[in-house]
Amino acid sequence: VQLQAFGGGLVQAGGSLRLSCAASGDTYSTYAIGWFRQAPGKEREFVAGITRSAGRTAYADSVKGRFTISRDNTMNTVDLQMDTLKPEDTAVYYCASRRAAGSIYYAGAYNYWGQGTQVTVSS
Repeated sequence: VQLQAFGGGLVQAGGSLRLSCAASGDTYSTYAIGWFRQAPGKEREFVAGITRSAGRTAYADSVKGRFTISRDNTMNTVDLQMDTLKPEDTAVYYCASRRAAGSIYYAGAYNYWGQGTQVTVSS
């Protein structure tokens, strides 16, 4: 599975951005796709995830009510709508996919990762 994340950029606080993750290859075996982020000097953290079959979603507490993850039926595209952005949302955002069922919060369980896309929120 190959993943490509795009849509990052520079935005003022309170603004919005929409990230997209394009998946190709054996996406039929994908159980879930997640978005993670990593700010300078910090560990990579879970942002949001969505499962293929039931479309179950999960969000980090820090983004609940502001971010929305969605997918198309083929799981070839997973979007992350980010509203009411804050400076602390500044990070490189990555999408990842996992084959096995289980927690979608844990980065170590993901099998494939895309390159990151930079999101910068100015105050």
